[in-house]
Amino acid sequence: MLLFLWIETSNEYFNFDWVIFLGTGYWFYCSIFILSLAGILTAYSSLLLLLGLLLLWEGIELYLHLCHKILILLVILPCVILMFIICKFWKERWLVAGLSLQIFAPYVHLVSITVMVILFWPVAIYVARLEREVRMRRYRMTHSEKKRLKKCNVIARLRGLQVAVGLPFLLILLSLCLMPLGIYSPCIQEKENLGPKPTLFGHRGAPMLGPENTMMSFEKAVEHGAHGLETDVHLSYDHVPFLMHDFDLRRTTNIWEVQPESAFKNPATFRWDFLSTLNAGKWFVKPELKPFYNMKPLSKADKERARNQSIPTLADLLTLAKKERKFVIFDLRGPPPRHPLRHTFVRQVVSVILASKIEQHLIFWLPAHDRQYVRSMAPGFQHVGPLVSVKTLAKNNISIINVDYKKLFPNGLRDYKAANIHINVYTINEPWLFSLAWCSRINSVTTDNIGLLSQLNHPHFFMTPKFYMFIWLLVDIISVLFIVAIFCFHWRRETKKEKLFETSSTLTDTQSRLHIAMKPARVVESPWTLAALYPALSKSGKEHQGRFNFAAPSKKLVPIKNAVTPLKPGKHDIQPPMPTTVFELTQAPSRQAKSKATFQATLPTLKVDKPTMPSVEVPYP
Repeated sequence: MLLFLWIETSNEYFNFDWVIFLGTGYWFYCSIFILSLAGILTAYSSLLLLLGLLLLWEGIELYLHLCHKILILLVILPCVILMFIICKFWKERWLVAGLSLQIFAPYVHLVSITVMVILFWPVAIYVARLEREVRMRRYRMTHSEKKRLKKCNVIARLRGLQVAVGLPFLLILLSLCLMPLGIYSPCIQEKENLGPKPTLFGHRGAPMLGPENTMMSFEKAVEHGAHGLETDVHLSYDHVPFLMHDFDLRRTTNIWEVQPESAFKNPATFRWDFLSTLNAGKWFVKPELKPFYNMKPLSKADKERARNQSIPTLADLLTLAKKERKFVIFDLRGPPPRHPLRHTFVRQVVSVILASKIEQHLIFWLPAHDRQYVRSMAPGFQHVGPLVSVKTLAKNNISIINVDYKKLFPNGLRDYKAANIHINVYTINEPWLFSLAWCSRINSVTTDNIGLLSQLNHPHFFMTPKFYMFIWLLVDIISVLFIVAIFCFHWRRETKKEKLFETSSTLTDTQSRLHIAMKPARVVESPWTLAALYPALSKSGKEHQGRFNFAAPSKKLVPIKNAVTPLKPGKHDIQPPMPTTVFELTQAPSRQAKSKATFQATLPTLKVDKPTMPSVEVPYP
């Protein structure tokens, strides 16, 4: 928020630096320092946040180092302090941020939709994974788990997570897609409705091209096509009106070198013979005292010319304006107490203007003090009023207003335009603000950056409603297609994973059932078989040691061939019953069971007359 606010209020950097100078006595680009600080803090916080999100995405817990914790506190502290200062003492900056949205809202809309499309990639992954988890849980769920699920419905919670993640995202995306319905931008209009380019008043001349309030500065403004010249007027102790903005001589003269003890005195307390000896241009050439950070470098001739500038009088400016037929508007600074012209300074200035023989309609009279006297002495002056109601302006017979741009636009322009009021706004240096004034049909603009604004032939960010409608629908359609494609891609991928899981689970279950069905049965043998005599034949006779130890022969057993003729019982032989096979579900056959089964398969079924030995139960170890 701090970075956005500071970027959008770049038009006010000079005023901020000037206020810092008044408080500290040192001129430096404090505004640029704050901009750089906000950018560094934002970049650091963003990278740290991105790293944390990536670690959490990979399932790794984030452990912040102590240095990061300290730096985060150092990020929060200056941001809170600066935001408090802005909200408490500089609320107008929020108005500038609001004005910027009137220009940039269509482009913010397009960028926001693009960002939402990019963010939909992880959202789609998360929602698809939740859906796969729900389906897998349902597939693996048994009857008992279904009963337990009624008390603790995990699937309902997973569905709730899907809604909690997907629904807000879709609502935000829908609101962004419909945002143009609520956007108002003066720069979205038909070409035939676009007004003429506002005329330019050079604020203290051209302070980016020459020292402010010097003849060099005013001449530079005239060279760049200024419609009028703006300045500030003080009156010396011996009744000479001269041009100076500040209430002391520290910033724009060499008073520290000539008379340092008088550096903080009001300029109106000096006589003109002393003021005329001060240099008013050397400070402008020094790199550390440049008033604007984005000034173009001066040529050698301009540097030499700037070094020789002095404080001009109002008569000097009127002579230039009369010659070039330029309008003049100025703020008249009242003299301090005990000044000879404390109560008659307006009359002195009027007399100087009339003595210059300038055409009266070229004077935009701004001071509100003693306006009736001015009307009687100079009826041709064009009186300029502040931002008041149209009725008040009509009552005072004023048809021109001079307004701070931050206060004008939020209040609207319809009433003033309907009353045919000429509107001059100050001080506009940024092209986007000038474009806003142009699209709003402002009549004139006071600017420091006359070199740049005079070159603009068309307002920036201007578009017709049909073109914006086309861009709006095109971006919305493309974004919807991308979102659907992303969602289908992730949904299909998760569905494939789910089917693969179901297939592997089915194969596993089938194999386990077949494995159980093919297990060798546990056979309860008849005592009349040979296997009963050797119940535990194995490779090692040590495996079944007990009270009775029947070991396998030491020699290698040779399988009996099928050619051996089985023993035939006699007539009196008793036919033993057939062995009954009982199948039991047991675990996988052991090594001993496999050996016994193999050995059993190699022997034919032997039928003997009578058992020569009863079956013996051999205890296993």
